[in-house]
Amino acid sequence: MEEFLRSYSRLCRERGAEPQETVLQRLHELPRGRLDLATQSLTLDTCRALGALLPKEAQLTELVLSDCMLSEEGATLLLQGLCANTILRLLDLKGNNLQAKGAEALGKLLRQNKSIQSLTLEWNNLGAWEDAFATFCRALAGNLTLRQLDLRNNQISHQGAEELALALKGNTSLQQLEQAMDHNQDREATVRENRARTRVLSKEVRHLREEKSKQFLDLMQTIDKQREEMAKSSRASAARVGQLQEALDERHSIINALKAKLQMTEAALALWEQKAQDLGELLATAGQEQQSLAQKLTKEHRLEQQEAAERESKLLRDLSAANEKNLLLRNQVDELERKVKSQQDQLFLTKQELTNTAAELKLRAVQAEERLELEKRRSRQSLEDAEQLRIKEVEHMARHLEESERALQERVQRLEAARLSLEEELSRAKAVALSERGQAEEELIKAKNQVRLEEQQRLVHLEEKLRLLAQARDEAQGTCLQQKQMVAEAQARGSQLGLQVEALRRRLEELQQELSNKDQEKVAEVTRVRVELQEQNGRLQAELAAQEALKEKVAALERQLRVTASGHREALLDRESENACLREKLRLREAEIARIREEEAQRASFLQSAVLAYVQGSPVRALSPQK
Repeated sequence: MEEFLRSYSRLCRERGAEPQETVLQRLHELPRGRLDLATQSLTLDTCRALGALLPKEAQLTELVLSDCMLSEEGATLLLQGLCANTILRLLDLKGNNLQAKGAEALGKLLRQNKSIQSLTLEWNNLGAWEDAFATFCRALAGNLTLRQLDLRNNQISHQGAEELALALKGNTSLQQLEQAMDHNQDREATVRENRARTRVLSKEVRHLREEKSKQFLDLMQTIDKQREEMAKSSRASAARVGQLQEALDERHSIINALKAKLQMTEAALALWEQKAQDLGELLATAGQEQQSLAQKLTKEHRLEQQEAAERESKLLRDLSAANEKNLLLRNQVDELERKVKSQQDQLFLTKQELTNTAAELKLRAVQAEERLELEKRRSRQSLEDAEQLRIKEVEHMARHLEESERALQERVQRLEAARLSLEEELSRAKAVALSERGQAEEELIKAKNQVRLEEQQRLVHLEEKLRLLAQARDEAQGTCLQQKQMVAEAQARGSQLGLQVEALRRRLEELQQELSNKDQEKVAEVTRVRVELQEQNGRLQAELAAQEALKEKVAALERQLRVTASGHREALLDRESENACLREKLRLREAEIARIREEEAQRASFLQSAVLAYVQGSPVRALSPQK
């Protein structure tokens, strides 16, 4: 069968047609020596290919083609192929609506084929075409190999029955013929009943003829009327038989159309199943894309954590460097204290001269204090506004960044504490440097201390702002360098005061000028810090916007995935509902086909009874009670 299958596929493709999947499946499953294609709607291309293969097939002994809805041309091609076959023993062509061309092809088969022993032709229309059926019967008379023949339900007429009877007289090999045995029995019973009725009527006629001639004449008239009615009934029965035959042909055409629709429905069902499989693959692809996106987000989060750890280690290194610088500054302050003690006696004489200068410095210090207080309020207000804005912006950042920010803030606080200690050390260094000028500069030192205290307060306020920024460490280092420079300048001024006491006033003016420059520098530093704060806020806003955009992108992808998944589920549900609807339609079609077959059987039985009534020569209504 494998070789037969390959040959069938090759012949179909050579003729530009695709082999039928149902036929291929049957060829795979069939046992050796038997080809069963029952209930398969064979196309013309399939019939042509099988007709070309059957003469060469040396292993096929049984061929079943029942209910295959063969066309006249397709049946002719198959039977022509069997004419040269010498192996086939059984042929089943039940329920294929074979008509004139089929009967002629069967006659040719019986004349040429010498191997077929069993032939089933039930439920065809061979007898409806008298000339073609006569050809079939003549071929049957000359066939010497056929043993079994089934001709039930083939619409065989009286002339066809006569031809069949003549063929059976000449055929000596046929052992079994199933041809409407029930019909023959009904006919015999009807004939016997008619004979009995005729005898009864004859006796009555003779009795009436002996008794009353008038009654005999009346009876003869009645008989004539009955004969006329019987003739009318016979004509009506013949007309009804023709109508029933037309209705039967129409039913066969309807069945053919329904089977074609069923094939189209099966093809559409296969197409929908393929589409459902494609949708499943798309859904799996979307799941893989979502998984890859989640992995990408996890990788980005891991990189951010690594960057935070690197920043933390860098801050620790900076803190250790600041501690080392603090120790160095403490050593320098101790050395300065020793020098100041040796110079206190020299500076005591300048006390009276510096009193007036101290008063002026106080006045200027008060004015500077007022300006500083005003600037401090402005700075505080701006810093509070910036702090509120920053708090509002920070609240919208992701939770995983808050922990790292809190850790950085704690580290910045520790750095700021260290910077405060450095500031205190530098302030003490400044006090020591100023104490070298003697007690005369005590008032000036107090003014400077007040300025430094105010400066420290302002710096404390700046420290509150810089707790949230990692860049404050660099600013603290810059401030420490500036203080070192100021200490160096104070030392230089102390040595100059020891050598030139007369130039003290001039140096005090220089100090005042330096103080004013320092105020300007502090104002410039505050402005710079404010600009840096704004830049930092801008960067934070940009980073926040990037985070928000990333979150929106992830949310959009999740929404798109949910929409795609819901669309796929809805499409699958729709396909399942359509499949169920198609199955229901298929079931209804099968039920309709079964009902039509039952109706055809009933109509065939009714047609047989009508034929019997016609043969008997009595009305149909008279025979119906007996049936």
